[in-house]
Amino acid sequence: MDAPMHPLIRPPKARPGDRVAVLSPSWAAPAHFPAVHEQAVRRLRELTGLEPVEYPTTRADSSPEARAHDVNAAFADPEIRAVVATIGGDDQITVVRHLDPALVRADPKPFLGYSDNTNLLNWLWVNGVAGFYGGSTQVHLGPGPGVDAVHAASLRAALFSGGTLELTDPGESEDLGRPWTDPASLTSYGEREATEPWTWHGPERVVTGRTWGGCLEILEWILTADRFPLPATVLDGGVLLVETSEELPTAQVVGRILRSIGERGILSAVDAVLVGRPPTSDLEHRPPAEERRRLRDAQRDVAVATVAAYNPDAVVVVGIPFGHTRPQWILPYGGTVTVDGVRRRVVADYG
Repeated sequence: MDAPMHPLIRPPKARPGDRVAVLSPSWAAPAHFPAVHEQAVRRLRELTGLEPVEYPTTRADSSPEARAHDVNAAFADPEIRAVVATIGGDDQITVVRHLDPALVRADPKPFLGYSDNTNLLNWLWVNGVAGFYGGSTQVHLGPGPGVDAVHAASLRAALFSGGTLELTDPGESEDLGRPWTDPASLTSYGEREATEPWTWHGPERVVTGRTWGGCLEILEWILTADRFPLPATVLDGGVLLVETSEELPTAQVVGRILRSIGERGILSAVDAVLVGRPPTSDLEHRPPAEERRRLRDAQRDVAVATVAAYNPDAVVVVGIPFGHTRPQWILPYGGTVTVDGVRRRVVADYG
């Protein structure tokens, strides 16, 4: 891997007993589903030994300025040693302009989130601070009978243990859990199905690079708003993360966004692309299993073809459980991932 042109700090890890900020920089789901949130906070404390700290907007629908104030306050507080998002949303792009980069540079801390939190992770990346993609408490800690093993392992690694973990397939997946209005959501998973093997494409070579990317729909917004004002060459040799949300974009939409990312020069810059297992159902409609498989296959095919059109030398892996799926791996964002196209292994460095 070439020396990076854009320096990134990997924030120091928290230690058991430290305080962790639990924020809602997008939608304040805890305001509407407090039982799920309270179970999530309890499990976060039990799993990590950290002490969760809520802020005024954690449980309150608030303005972008108020949410930004809480993010800034968390990074400014020397007793807060990590920041975790409760969930995503759809307007965090309006929060970013109110954030203070001097605070995160002065005291970098691990930030965990995904979906709309791609905005915050990208903002941190642009300002020289690495984070972690995944880990929203309201989705992966609060609901169900417990926390999935792969999520717990990567959560601990991201927050305080560091080290490397090989990504594995847990063998089952759900798009969504039970509705949070249902008391059973606190004790039961959603409808899970067996996963299919990941697919590997491109040359058989080993790539180790820094990650960037996130939710594909949010990346489109970020690039449209010029919130990645760096040359695509800063991603040279890197690993692009892409996954899609519960809004279920069609394969055609996925292809168009990826094509635009290719025209931006990003696909030709990176050496590997990890494509998350996409959701194919929502709370209102769950297609038959054959249709869900067809939808996943169509998204896979367009992603592979579009990347190959811009970079036939890229190693592409499709189906990894990160982003909008459960069980979920939390992945380094700005940290390094090794994509081994020879032995067909993916190893993430959480240092």
